[in-house]
Amino acid sequence: MSVATSLRLPPLPTVRDLIKLYKLRALRQLSQNFLLDERITDKIVKAAGKIHNHHVLEVGPGPGSITRSIIKRQPKKLIVVEKDPRFLPTLELLKEASQNHVKMEIEINDIRSYNFEAGFADSSCNEWTDRPPPIHLIGNLPFSVSTNLIIRWLHQISQKSSAWSFGRTPMTLTFQKEVAERIVAPVTDEQRCRLSVMCQFWCDVDHKFTIPGKAFLPKPDVDVGVVTFTPLKYPLVKLEFKMVEKVIRTIFNMRQKYAIKGGSRLFPENLRDELGLKLFALADVDQRTRPFELTNEEYARICYAYKLICEEYPDIEKYDFRAPKNVNAAAM
Repeated sequence: MSVATSLRLPPLPTVRDLIKLYKLRALRQLSQNFLLDERITDKIVKAAGKIHNHHVLEVGPGPGSITRSIIKRQPKKLIVVEKDPRFLPTLELLKEASQNHVKMEIEINDIRSYNFEAGFADSSCNEWTDRPPPIHLIGNLPFSVSTNLIIRWLHQISQKSSAWSFGRTPMTLTFQKEVAERIVAPVTDEQRCRLSVMCQFWCDVDHKFTIPGKAFLPKPDVDVGVVTFTPLKYPLVKLEFKMVEKVIRTIFNMRQKYAIKGGSRLFPENLRDELGLKLFALADVDQRTRPFELTNEEYARICYAYKLICEEYPDIEKYDFRAPKNVNAAAM
């Protein structure tokens, strides 16, 4: 078996020199922080596993620090999706330097509107229960959009759509350390929250390592966690994503109270006591457990119990305790 060797790029200006040359300052409104230590970017890419001869999409490459580390591992195709056009010259420099070894595409676009199916159209597909396809998502995500992005992608994983229409596409992403800890938080952990359960319902998650804030330019106020996501062959729930998210969010809305306090808010006030008790009875879950003490399996049973109640009371699913009373009245 041949072993992939690390590609040596032609001599290039350092990322730090390019930042000075093109006067690229990080924009606070885009939550930009540049990672300049090559040893750390190599470690991030290594955490993604085998990418040689695979398709890789990098989210938010910026000046191209992680991009260089990806190119060194010689993927078959590298797509970089960058919202900020100021970085185009530095990315084009990398594209030119690696053109004989890696097919690189530069997309100046918001990742939320990027068409993954078109980008990966020349990649092979795997059945969902087979090994993951030869596709990877890697990115140093802006703090301001990281949670919204992962919820969006979990929704697509649940639908087996977008990047996950090709199979169980894995992701290697950065988050604020606190968010990374929440994503992987086990039962009873003080960081356990809605995000923990939602991620663990659909993915095997692993907090690989922590990057100190001082490694970034400018230095953020927090450290950064690198997390890998591998979609589960068999998700813990097979229900409509928005219904599941509503149940988990509502219960965690009162995380320090007994779970029934939050769970009862899934129902209108006139049915709250009756259906709150019924929810936990159907799920066979102790109503006096606090939200962060419930297992993923118990949350799954609560979601299925909620679906049964919605089938018995069809208008219940439209109820949202956060909405004004007149909105709920109209919906009911």
